This record gives sequence, C-alpha cells and structure tokens, in this order.
Amino acid sequence: MTQHLSRTVLTASAGIAAALGLTLAVTGPATAEPAPTARPAAASTTVTPAGHAFGAKLSGSATFSAGSVTVTCTASDATGSVPAAPGNANASGPVSNGVSAPTYSSCTTSMPGVSAAVTTTGNWTVALQNGAPSTAGLTMPSGGFVLKTSGLASCTVTAAPTAAATVNGTWTNGAPSTLKFTDAAVPVKVEGGFGCPTTATSSNFNATYTVSDTTDPASRITVGS
Repeated sequence: MTQHLSRTVLTASAGIAAALGLTLAVTGPATAEPAPTARPAAASTTVTPAGHAFGAKLSGSATFSAGSVTVTCTASDATGSVPAAPGNANASGPVSNGVSAPTYSSCTTSMPGVSAAVTTTGNWTVALQNGAPSTAGLTMPSGGFVLKTSGLASCTVTAAPTAAATVNGTWTNGAPSTLKFTDAAVPVKVEGGFGCPTTATSSNFNATYTVSDTTDPASRITVGS
C-alpha cells in the first residue's frame, strides 16, 4: 500500500512540475509577443423544456483517482430544474441553474482493507453550453465533497478545499440525454495519518449520468441554440 500511495504523490508532483514547466519555460532572448487574438463569442444556448424538473442518474460507476489509488462508487444521483423562460436561454453563453448536491454510495477502494464513504453538502450548480460538442460545468461549493476512508488507512479527502471548483464534462442530447466527465480534474486536500497521501493536490473524476425529464417522462432535456 505504501508503494501505491508513494506513486500517487509522485504522479501528482510530476503533473504539477510538468504544468509549471510549460508555463515558465523560456528559451533564447526575450522578444516582442504578437497581440493576443480575441476569443470568439460563446454560442447561444437554450435548454428545454423550460421549467421542467430533471433527474440525473449514474450509468455504470463513478471513479475518483489520483495516481494508482482509485475510489469507485456504483450509485449516484442528483436533481434539478431547467430555468423557467426566459431564463432557459442565453444569447451569448451558457445557461446555469442550481442542482442538488449529488449523492454517492456503494463505494470501494483499490486498496485491500480500506473502505470509503462520500458526503456532499451545499449549493451546487450546472452550466450548460451549446456547441460541438455541447458542454457542462458542474460547480461544487468549497468543501462540498468529502471522501473518507477507513480500515488500514484513515484519510479525509476534501474537494475544492479553499474555493468553489468546477469539473467540466460533455453533454449529448438523447432519450435520455447524457452528461459525461472524463478525467475531470478537481483540487483536493488530503488529511490523515500514516498511509494517507497528504501531499496530493488533485484528483481525476470519471462518470456518466443519464438525465431524464421528471416533469414529463415523454419529454427530453435538450441543449441547443
């Protein structure tokens, strides 16, 4: 287990070092930089049906990993509502609305003799942006996600430890529509005694949710222009 946790710390440190290297590397004498190119305006977004409630349910499993240590949960869900018109449309950006703090249960770890449980609290939001592909940003409040392990290693992992944080995923319209997160990075703080990777500062989140209209099950929650 010590080797697993050491690899976790080394992997996180290597990622940070690589990011710093890309940011700070300078070669040759300083030269004038060209003027930055203006970013294109965000596409218009409309989420329908306006005012309808929805439910998001985990498809498969959700994983939270740092290096070789992985926590897997097989049950998760959340609820929310599409904003009423005209709040369900934005001519130049995403449509945002509150969602319930997602629940996570039936969680296991990749380390023998170590179990895990997740607690979520506070006000969460989701921002849906029309595009190719359409995207979704799930924002959690500071300290709104806490993972605790017990057994051979008793650790507390707090996501978004100092400020609200957003994990970004992709949205696909369908029956039902899906929201997918692939290696979405989230800042974390790890606390605990022996065996806890207390120097780890980030974790990757992977999950796919099906999103269904609970006001009218015959309707679909869709993101468009």
